[in-house]
Amino acid sequence: MTVSFLLVCISCKRREEVPGSAIVDWHYKAAGSDEFIHVSRIFQYEYNNPIILHENFEGRLEWKGTMGTKDVQIGSVFIHNVTYNDTGTYLCTFHRTLYLPLNEEHVVISKEVELTVVENANPELTAVISEIMMYVLIAVLQLWMIGVLIYCYRKIYAENEARETRKTARSQSK
Repeated sequence: MTVSFLLVCISCKRREEVPGSAIVDWHYKAAGSDEFIHVSRIFQYEYNNPIILHENFEGRLEWKGTMGTKDVQIGSVFIHNVTYNDTGTYLCTFHRTLYLPLNEEHVVISKEVELTVVENANPELTAVISEIMMYVLIAVLQLWMIGVLIYCYRKIYAENEARETRKTARSQSK
């Protein structure tokens, strides 16, 4: 069974009206290692040109970030055919250039993503509780909606009865 994993990296600008461009680099540090593979990055994306830069990741990395614009906001990549050797820390670095009216501003933003590969994934307690709460909330909301419908139909029925009573009283008084 082949497993893929999405390494998510997002870096949004604070002001959308400022034009810019970005290059996204991904580095990898194996579990237990002290350094990222710096001599050669594992991946780089620069405006519609994704490049896998390390032979261990050749044919296994797929760009899932912003496409069609030089101003990349999402720098995520898929790792296909994940193995135990992929366990480690991944560093995503945005090299952003903002084109301001008077000059260019260069900004570097880095984010780390930890990946631990295990034989069988155990659902976290939060995920289990979230799933249970989702079903409880669905049931409670359905009961609430039924209650609201009954209340509305009773109000409509009472209004129709009152209208019929008024009509009857008017016709008898004539």
